Amino acid sequence: MVFTDEVVLVTGGAGFIGSHVVETLLDRGHSVIVIDNLSMGKIENLAECRQNPRFHLIQANIVDGIFHILSSFDRWDKPISRIIHLAGQTSLTASITNPFEDLRVNYGATAHVLEYARSVGAKKVVFASSAAVYGDLISLPACESMPPAPLAPYGINKLTSEYYLDYYYRVQGVPTSCLRFFNVFGPRQDPRNPYSGVISKFISQSLMDQDLLIFGDGLQTRDFVFVGDIARGVVDCCFSENTGQAEKMNLGQGMETSVQDLALQILNLTGSSSRILHLPSRSGEIIHSRADIRLAQEKFGFHCETTLTDGLAATVSWTRSQLPSVSARDSSHVQPGLRIGKRAGAMRAEATAI
Repeated sequence: MVFTDEVVLVTGGAGFIGSHVVETLLDRGHSVIVIDNLSMGKIENLAECRQNPRFHLIQANIVDGIFHILSSFDRWDKPISRIIHLAGQTSLTASITNPFEDLRVNYGATAHVLEYARSVGAKKVVFASSAAVYGDLISLPACESMPPAPLAPYGINKLTSEYYLDYYYRVQGVPTSCLRFFNVFGPRQDPRNPYSGVISKFISQSLMDQDLLIFGDGLQTRDFVFVGDIARGVVDCCFSENTGQAEKMNLGQGMETSVQDLALQILNLTGSSSRILHLPSRSGEIIHSRADIRLAQEKFGFHCETTLTDGLAATVSWTRSQLPSVSARDSSHVQPGLRIGKRAGAMRAEATAI
């Protein structure tokens, strides 16, 4: 089977962000191979993609050997020309609990991907890094020229992977780009995952009239960016002629929102009567975060098309559809502020994300 456009390998393509990236690639006419072990990703995230003849999913773990995984793939006549590397464990907390596993999965997988890219002569590798490499910012906004100071193994391994991409570009001649994601949110972010983002948790808790738990006074700020904008940015970067020189670029909204204000917006959107409860602050938590996105704007025209309010509304709608007990309620005649269901108790999960 021959296609006119390129074949793109997406690691972690069944995940929250990855599935949106895959959809964007397919919408633009490219062929996509996804490698995902489905430990965090979900097959249902790719339900529509699987109907497309230009899509192929391989259930496997990158760290088990990417050469072996792809050795028997001969479905298409065209070789893999670009790689978007999104696979990895995404929790700062989990990296502290098990730093060896974080090293194996995050840094180790990146090494496998880069060596494969070198061997096949890939046109570009785009790596999903994180704002966690900055650590506790002394000044805002976070600029790529600031010295990194990660606070946990997760950020350390993301930073180490960035150095590895730099090496493969300078020494091995592999075009690479690093994208530092800030707080990504949107449909398909599973609130049941204990390490999921604060927005997915707040929305699901609000829809079920559970308490919203905030660590500290709630004045800590984050740069929340909608997943659709991130997916478009990743694909634009991957195919841009102005990237591929091991650049490190921020992807965010470029705006700060406090966790307290976020909770209030979500309560208003859902019409929930959930309470906001404050717990003691957590040590090591970043206080403020905001991205300087000018470099990404300059390099490949990155910009956000979705406001926080619109993104929250879309995420509320999706989350409601995923909660049968909530979607089954007739809330169309319930005035904001009135309870639409019995309180199920507080969900003792992380309420903020870095």
